[in-house]
Amino acid sequence: MARVTGFGGFFFRSKDSKALAAWYEEHLGVNGMAWQQEAGSTVFAPFKQDTTYFGSDAQQFMLNFRVEGLDALIENLKAAGVRVDDNRMEESYGKFAWIYDPEGNKIELWEPAGE
Repeated sequence: MARVTGFGGFFFRSKDSKALAAWYEEHLGVNGMAWQQEAGSTVFAPFKQDTTYFGSDAQQFMLNFRVEGLDALIENLKAAGVRVDDNRMEESYGKFAWIYDPEGNKIELWEPAGE
């Protein structure tokens, strides 16, 4: 069954990404790249303010959802009229695709490798 299975990551711009990452690690115990949750890994990484990885320059964050059945999910979303980015990425740690919400926010879908 194609569905979202958890929160895969939250990416956002910051003026000083290294200092902000250090603050989150020091005060909240979030170690900057990943920490274990009951449902699986979640990436926590402040990006440089001028990152091009997100949608538009105005987008300050990008949600990343961990999913299973990424290809089927993308087809279901397309069929429902959701704006789907044509780009795909496959890395040793999983497959990625991107969609946009009704306000134009870019959302990353991640199917971890081996799931």
